[in-house]
Amino acid sequence: MRPFIVMEVLERASEMEKMGIDVVHLEVGEPDFDAPACVIEAEVEAIREGRTHYTHSLGLAELRCEIAEFYEREYGVRVSPEQIVVTSGSSPAILMCVLALCSAGDEVILSNPGYACYRNFVLAGRGVPVEIEVSAENGFQYDVAKVEAAITHRTKTLIVNSPMNPSGTLVDDAVFEALARLPFPIISDEIYHGLVYGGRAHSILEFTDNAFVINGFSKRFAMTGMRLGYVIAPEKYIRTMQILQQNLFICAPSTAQWAGIAALRGGDAEVQRMRKIYDERRKFMITRLREIGFRIAVEPKGAFYVLADARRFTADSYAFAFDVLEKAHVGITPGVDFGSNGEGFIRFSYANSIEKMAEGLNRLEEYLSGKEAIFATK
Repeated sequence: MRPFIVMEVLERASEMEKMGIDVVHLEVGEPDFDAPACVIEAEVEAIREGRTHYTHSLGLAELRCEIAEFYEREYGVRVSPEQIVVTSGSSPAILMCVLALCSAGDEVILSNPGYACYRNFVLAGRGVPVEIEVSAENGFQYDVAKVEAAITHRTKTLIVNSPMNPSGTLVDDAVFEALARLPFPIISDEIYHGLVYGGRAHSILEFTDNAFVINGFSKRFAMTGMRLGYVIAPEKYIRTMQILQQNLFICAPSTAQWAGIAALRGGDAEVQRMRKIYDERRKFMITRLREIGFRIAVEPKGAFYVLADARRFTADSYAFAFDVLEKAHVGITPGVDFGSNGEGFIRFSYANSIEKMAEGLNRLEEYLSGKEAIFATK
């Protein structure tokens, strides 16, 4: 496995902050909002009432029912609560899906660039990542012909992410329809649903039942530290998923599950407020990055990231990101973290206030004005 570079940037930034250096964080994908009040109240109440013990390995029945109702309400699809496994965030859910589907040497199709940890989940399951290049020129969409050409007798699944990390783009309906026809189940990471600006994100379940849906509460409800996610799986895989859960994780945090129920029942107004602010930040960041000289061929429609073309400034996004951190005191994520096809790009997160973003981008502009002079002498 390779390191998760954004975490290494964050950890170095934290070291600098301990030395009294002011760092502007534009690297990490974590909401700067507190969880909705109803969520906090529900978790505190669960603690006070002593609901701090193991739950059923699949999760609280009440929460699984709420998730099923949410998917019918949000997407018009019917899901049985018995198809849902509540997990300690979305990461264990993805890992268990890979373990349920793959034996040693089996192949999993991934996009390049794509979320950095997907590859490592596959490796943890002794699988083989098979990368399909996507690019700004095609809107960071899977080329279905390339996907079909990559399929072998060892291919067990494909992971799709919409809205996508790192680009913030949505998968086109036509691409979803084509992926739904593939001869194996799809893993659809829908963790950024709810954070879409204009239009809406579709669930893979609107196109096929032969799919594993990954979702959770971290991004939509700003509940990252509560570690609460879930997977919706075809019924024939649930027993396997349950055995994995029992052995690897026991159950998701009990009090967080009660908080999740509160989020689904009463958190929508707060989600709408956060989404409106994210959209304002998104527009600000896109405009400001273009003024500085970054190219953004595909504007993000969801999540809270901008994947900007930085090839005017660097051919080494890793070195560039750490140099910016050390000299300008701004945390940014190198595109190479998301795959070789992300080289030359920088991911910026707008999960921070406009005031902080403005300060960070001003520092970056000053840094680049000096760097351009250095490049000109080479």
